[in-house]
Amino acid sequence: MVAQSNPWTVYIVECRDGTLYTGIAKDLDQRLATHNAGRGAKYTAGRGPVKLVYQETADNRGQAQARESSIKKLNAQQKRTLINSGNM
Repeated sequence: MVAQSNPWTVYIVECRDGTLYTGIAKDLDQRLATHNAGRGAKYTAGRGPVKLVYQETADNRGQAQARESSIKKLNAQQKRTLINSGNM
């Protein structure tokens, strides 16, 4: 995907319990800080701290949401394969 100024980021974090959470953000550093403060998402609130394990950029919010949706449909093993592809 082509990066622009202020691109959207599709990301996967690994929670303290080893589970994975996929999301999108305009400012990834701020979003990760929010997750780690227990306010990022209902799912991650009790599972922090989280660790960024995968990220990719999208040109706009629509593309980011579409990619997020496709990643969320993957099973855990498929997500781990994606993470291991080295896109960090």
